[in-house]
Amino acid sequence: MYILGIESSCDETAAAVMENDSRLLSNIVNTQIDIHRKYGGVVPELASRKHLEDIYPVVDAAIQEAGITLDQIDTIAVTQGPGLIGSLLVGLSFAKAISLVKKIPYVGVDHMAGHLISVFLGHKKPEFPYIALVASGGHSSIFHVSSPSAYSLLGRTRDDAAGEAFDKVAKIIGLGYPGGPAIGALSKKGNPEAVKFPRSWLEPGSPDFSFSGIKTSVANYVKQNKVLSDQEARQPVDQESLIADICASFQEAVVDVLVEKTLTCALQKNIKTVVLSGGVSANIRLRQVMEERGHQKGLEVFMPPLEFCTDNAAMIALAGYYQRDKASLTYDMDVYSRISAQ
Repeated sequence: MYILGIESSCDETAAAVMENDSRLLSNIVNTQIDIHRKYGGVVPELASRKHLEDIYPVVDAAIQEAGITLDQIDTIAVTQGPGLIGSLLVGLSFAKAISLVKKIPYVGVDHMAGHLISVFLGHKKPEFPYIALVASGGHSSIFHVSSPSAYSLLGRTRDDAAGEAFDKVAKIIGLGYPGGPAIGALSKKGNPEAVKFPRSWLEPGSPDFSFSGIKTSVANYVKQNKVLSDQEARQPVDQESLIADICASFQEAVVDVLVEKTLTCALQKNIKTVVLSGGVSANIRLRQVMEERGHQKGLEVFMPPLEFCTDNAAMIALAGYYQRDKASLTYDMDVYSRISAQ
């Protein structure tokens, strides 16, 4: 069977076609980074407007690249939430329109469900159950995953998500948007032990995250050391190493907390398999530390290929395949903005 996946939860308009759960025929992603860069982050209204422009050509391109016709699609899987309401509505409305005209059943997919099984889009596949960390610009959550469509929330961020913290720190030191790739690149030139930024462990044994404190700590350090951002002046040569050290130290602090809390959950649940997913899982240092420390604790660590870490429709199509029994031709489904504990 052929599954059409549609993803529009934030600032990527994406569509993909999968044959059953094993063969990805197409995966088209149209990013809006250039639009939002000048604002230092995603502007919801601009994002939804761009989705309106791109949704038809992106879906059409995915179907053509797959080498099939729309009439051959058996099920449509579309992101229902969490995400930006305006952006989600574009994707869901488009899926409903196709379903209504072509009489193709559609199913709403939780965005987290997509990230939690995105690892199966790679060659190295874990067995259930596993503990999964979803780290991105909007989410930092730990889940217990018992099947492709059954998972429960163990811990979540209480304030800023990890990716959000990367973006805000990058803005503080003038690196622009998106912050993750910029900080990751500069970190390679810096000393991760140069600045002792705080780690927020919260209450003893808590699986939750908090990254607002480290953001404030970086801002205070930058002010105290008179680090100039690109918005104030061109970075002086003698400050390049300082900025690299700030990036490396900040990154190490965030990675340290993400890894330790995830591995602790796995050990507490007596589960030997850990999965890393979400946009921040493309961070090379996070991948390296998760694998190294996981191995030290006797855990096996799995990660999706880099192309499936950030938002994409392939993971939505895959999740939709496993939820195809819920597909219908009724049109009262609505979107939702926040993650729900399952």
